[in-house]
Amino acid sequence: MIWRFPLFLLVWLWFGGPPHRLHAQSPTIGEMVSRDAQQVYAKGLEFLARTQDARGTWPAGESVGPGTTGMAVLAFLASGEDPNFGPHREVIRKGLRHIIGSQSSVTGYMGPSMYHHGFATLALCEAYGSVDDTDLFTGARSNSQRSLGAAVELAVRSALTSQQQNRKGGWRYAPNASDADTSVSGAVMMGLLAARNAGIEVPDEAVDRAIAYFIEMTASDGTVGYTGATDGGGQSIARSSIVNLVLAIARRKDLDAYDQTTRYIVANQDADPNWPEYARYYQAQALFQSDVEVWKQWNERLIRVLKREQQDDGSFKGDLGVTNSTSMTLLALAVNFRFLPIYER
Repeated sequence: MIWRFPLFLLVWLWFGGPPHRLHAQSPTIGEMVSRDAQQVYAKGLEFLARTQDARGTWPAGESVGPGTTGMAVLAFLASGEDPNFGPHREVIRKGLRHIIGSQSSVTGYMGPSMYHHGFATLALCEAYGSVDDTDLFTGARSNSQRSLGAAVELAVRSALTSQQQNRKGGWRYAPNASDADTSVSGAVMMGLLAARNAGIEVPDEAVDRAIAYFIEMTASDGTVGYTGATDGGGQSIARSSIVNLVLAIARRKDLDAYDQTTRYIVANQDADPNWPEYARYYQAQALFQSDVEVWKQWNERLIRVLKREQQDDGSFKGDLGVTNSTSMTLLALAVNFRFLPIYER
């Protein structure tokens, strides 16, 4: 979406300020972002900027693809710097070009899995309306490449087509899968909710069907199953956070599953889960949406932990690979900045 002078001015006058997609909440609730959080974040961004390759993505081993690129791009967008004139302008643009270049012009799918598709969709949606894409592609390439808006619409269509083929109403690794899991479904659903927030049409029935799937997977104790409703248990912090966050962003806090998962993630906030970088990514957002005071205390502990864990080069180690581990760790901190629309409360 590109705002040109007369239209932008009219929107400003009509609504008493800039359009929603260019607005961010105050970066703090009651206090400034701590110096430690800012230093950890800045050092992590320096690592990501330094390791981006010529294709616009990052060396993430087997997990390289538009989802990996999307997570890194989101880390830059979430820092609050100007994506059009800031120091990381070209890093963001190269990443977006890689994501759009990976997208099928026929189906809108951004493989190699629906994980990648979901995270890439989220990145496109958060860039849409804040990144001026008139110069995203230059020269002859500019006539054959999609705008951010067109790429988002294609990505949404692909996710909806995949859901229609899924008997559970969720998503799995392959776009034509008939089964589902709550982890992949969370990635895709957050992309769809971000698209809806950006003004892209996402049918209510698609959202309702996905929510019904998440509710079915949630037990009364707040644990959430992975591929079945009975396989929750002690490693549910990431999945419970996913369901809690989805219900919050979808404005369905009235459901029992929201209260159940809130109680669980608060009671188990200091659990030591598998895939800690992945869990923290969702935990931070879910705790912020469900209980700001709990999030504040958890966030202070997280910052201390991340100061110890951050490598000298600014990266974070983890089983997700250095790029994904670094990006997701930074995005767990990004709630402090409150810049991305999906991080608003």
